[in-house]
Amino acid sequence: MKNDVVCSFSGLSFEYPGSDTPALSDVSLTVRRGEWISLVGANGSGKSTLAKMMNALLIPTQGHSYVCGYDSRLSENHRPIREKVAMVFQNPENQIVAVTVEEDVAFGPENLGLPEEKLRERVAWAIQSAGLEGLERHPTYGLSGGQKQRLAVAGALALGPLCLVLDEATSMVDPQGRKDLMEIFRRLHEEENMAVVNITHRLEEIWDSERIVVLEKGKILWEGTPLEFLRASRKAWDLQDTPMMELLSGLQSSEILGENILPLPGKVAEALCP
Repeated sequence: MKNDVVCSFSGLSFEYPGSDTPALSDVSLTVRRGEWISLVGANGSGKSTLAKMMNALLIPTQGHSYVCGYDSRLSENHRPIREKVAMVFQNPENQIVAVTVEEDVAFGPENLGLPEEKLRERVAWAIQSAGLEGLERHPTYGLSGGQKQRLAVAGALALGPLCLVLDEATSMVDPQGRKDLMEIFRRLHEEENMAVVNITHRLEEIWDSERIVVLEKGKILWEGTPLEFLRASRKAWDLQDTPMMELLSGLQSSEILGENILPLPGKVAEALCP
């Protein structure tokens, strides 16, 4: 395995017990360090199942699965895999385990057996990175919804991961909370060279991606850049286009911005109001 490969899946299949239909079927995907990938698809397409493969919460029934060089099919590899790939889920309540913010962030690295000095440094960095400075002693039950999701992010960061997997991590916070969380993820991606895998149904969140992967019925249907995604015929993929996506597609097809320019909000404003 190359040093820059975080996840390497080949011919991956998975079927939940009692199900007649595989959740994943013959999926091959590579995630590299420092890469930002968005996983999109309709409900039941296999996005969350694939995400859980990335830190060995689920084990493939067929195929090969390596995370940071570890074979995820071997139980003795699960702990080092989960140190390298951390997950943030949709509902932060399911990830909070301690009474105060600081104790909760420290829970993961404490279980890794980090030395006291290293533990304090890691917890302080994670709290700062998630924007929770000043709330170290605050009771976790008294946090707002957005703060609880930041706490879930801080707990994941305290593990010192190479890759952050976000399973609809912004879906239960308000618009400003989503904006704040996305800014945190961008900063980690740029400053820490952290790989980000964002599972989302919000197509407005895909613009930070280097690559977009579309899943349908447990299979990879399409993958490409955000610009290629914007040009693609998405109606066949059972995705819900937002009015903004339709506007951006129209701007792109009219070549107002130039054929190789991704229509980010700033670029759109410049084009429409020169």
